[in-house]
Amino acid sequence: MKKMLDLIIVNNDQLNQNYSLLKLSTTDGAILPEMYPGQFVEVHVADCSTTFLRRPISVNFIDKSKNELWLLIQKIGDGTKRMAEYQKGDIVNLLLPLGNSFTLPENMNSELLLIGGGVGTAPMLYLGAQLKQQGFKPNFLLGARSSEDLLQLDEFAKYGEVYTTTEDASHGEKGYVTNHSVLEKKNFTHIYTCGPKPMMMAVANYAHKKQINCEVSLENTMACGFGVCLCCIENTQRGNVCVCTEGPVFNIKELKWIS
Repeated sequence: MKKMLDLIIVNNDQLNQNYSLLKLSTTDGAILPEMYPGQFVEVHVADCSTTFLRRPISVNFIDKSKNELWLLIQKIGDGTKRMAEYQKGDIVNLLLPLGNSFTLPENMNSELLLIGGGVGTAPMLYLGAQLKQQGFKPNFLLGARSSEDLLQLDEFAKYGEVYTTTEDASHGEKGYVTNHSVLEKKNFTHIYTCGPKPMMMAVANYAHKKQINCEVSLENTMACGFGVCLCCIENTQRGNVCVCTEGPVFNIKELKWIS
């Protein structure tokens, strides 16, 4: 059930000059609503004069032991830059949880690969944690321009094997995620991915060629979260749909990405 809540900033970790990790909790000690990997929240940036619409942010992690919601913020526009400035004790209004979630495999022998690029690594952390909790052994393939843009590697390592690519060869293998050698070394049955659309389309085509079940989390602009503003339309096999209500997670068979 969607709720509009005022949450308090517990901590703001400045990961680097481009990314911030907000940790939020309830103001009254109430338990956070149940949220699933792949879902997102809409953040009201009340104190930014140039930001009128809410900002969609993926659920990065839920720390149930501390009753915390983690949001990974990339400082791009005025809204996210203002969010990255929030301090401990600040109150933020959120609409949550929104969207659907990733589908967990039924076969416990499934070989799983979670691919994230840039800030698209955010939902992969919570998904990996949930998969491990269910008894799976996920593999992570994280791509970035350079080592400075590879985020939360220590956190990912808690839940599975971590592989990386960087365009400048400063960490892991040089190139894009679809070039990593692990794709040839292991036979994956499921791929989950989130990141820049060209990256996800390349992953989708690789998965289709290899007949691997693949789900993608789209990052279309989602201003309202209710399917009213029509900012997030995606052309699918069913026609045009709102990503915020029909997604953001789609099986690649639903999309028109395969070339």
